Amino acid sequence: MRFLAIDQGTTSTRALLVDAAGAVEEVAAVSHRQIYPRPGWVEHDPAEILGAIETCLEAAAGRGPIAAIGLANQGESCLAWDALTGEPASPVIVWQDARTAAACDALKAQGAEALTLGRAGLPLDPYFSASKLGWLWREEGAVRALARAGRLRLGTTDAWFRQRLTGVCATDATTASRTSLMSLGTLGWDEGLCALFGVPAEVLPPIGPTTGALGMVRVGGREVVLGASVVDQQGALYGHGARAPGDAKITFGTGAFALVLTGERVAAPAGPLPTVAWALDGGAPVYALDGGVYAASSAVNWARDLGLFSDFGAIARFERPPAIGRGLAFVPALAGLACPHWDRRARGAWLGLGLDHDRADLMQALLEGVALRTAEALGAIAQAVPLADTLTIDGGMSANGHFCRFLADALGRRIIVSAEPELTALGTAALAAAGVGQAVDCTPRGPAIEPDARAPRADWAARFADARAAVQGYGAAAG
Repeated sequence: MRFLAIDQGTTSTRALLVDAAGAVEEVAAVSHRQIYPRPGWVEHDPAEILGAIETCLEAAAGRGPIAAIGLANQGESCLAWDALTGEPASPVIVWQDARTAAACDALKAQGAEALTLGRAGLPLDPYFSASKLGWLWREEGAVRALARAGRLRLGTTDAWFRQRLTGVCATDATTASRTSLMSLGTLGWDEGLCALFGVPAEVLPPIGPTTGALGMVRVGGREVVLGASVVDQQGALYGHGARAPGDAKITFGTGAFALVLTGERVAAPAGPLPTVAWALDGGAPVYALDGGVYAASSAVNWARDLGLFSDFGAIARFERPPAIGRGLAFVPALAGLACPHWDRRARGAWLGLGLDHDRADLMQALLEGVALRTAEALGAIAQAVPLADTLTIDGGMSANGHFCRFLADALGRRIIVSAEPELTALGTAALAAAGVGQAVDCTPRGPAIEPDARAPRADWAARFADARAAVQGYGAAAG
């Protein structure tokens, strides 16, 4: 018995089959374009992404019986479409898009962030869907025309995919919790939040559970039940085997995404974001705290494009002491700072440069900067929920030995580097299995790295905090 995970991500869509033992087989991968119509704007072509999903389903059709399908989505990316025909009425506005930064700043200046924090648990930031959906309502002529005809639907990409694939338009509580329009307490659209962002609640998709019989998807000549629909990071958390409060994972993809289970909803300190981890059909919602870092692998790839290195093996080991201990710091605020600072004006920088530094020093500092930003985010989460002694990591940067060892030292915690690189797919398939009353083994597997008790992590953190404050000050002065 195998379960199909469709992982619809920021840069590609992939199909992976998972069996009950947790073995993962990739079936297909289809990349899609990143569209940058203006500075700070990031879009996807919805038809191109839907075509990629359909290609992945076609590829899976010849791989034998499929017990259920799980669909993972990008989270905060959103669009408008015709509720009757399903035709898109806008591009997908991607989670990275910052076109609504000024609108969010204006709302913040009016004191509106108290409302978003109190009800949705989220700060006022263009990262989340609400301001994007409000922008579509205000600015897109096709959206207004559909509204006048009573045929408008606004929502996150998952709801559109589900309408096109199953004929049923709905989102789940994990995805809705990333919009800043859902009340964390009721798991329903909040009228006050919708009014704040100018999004009519009646054009949003219904919110349902993460798992269950969510509709039927045609795969080849068969109809297969959609057993789960979930945000990719929450899917990865489930795939990491997190089940108890304090269990944590970090995925190092385009950004770094730390999620820590809290079980019940907790009062979060300033910075970390309360979110729904999953809402299994018939069960109470399970909550988590999220600590994101905007630039992780994207910072590494940016540096490679600059010519600082060409071979990933060249940055997996350094003979020199940590750069931060030698006075050289890199703040990976290439798209601003997320948790716990939420400062879009901050920008990336190396600080402490000297004539004796070379490209290897710059790359060592860059890797350490991502680790130290991650430590900031987890440190903020730890104020609300005690972290387990061991946490698991995955994603592209987890293949870098130097990065993983420094991360363990910076956190002062044992790390398991997942031997399974496809944890979003594993977790999404496991949730789909749960949706049809089956199970997939998600026991963490991989090498463990113990922290060096002699590492001066407090000194590193203090020096990095000084560097981070400097880029924030520069960003504020630059406007």
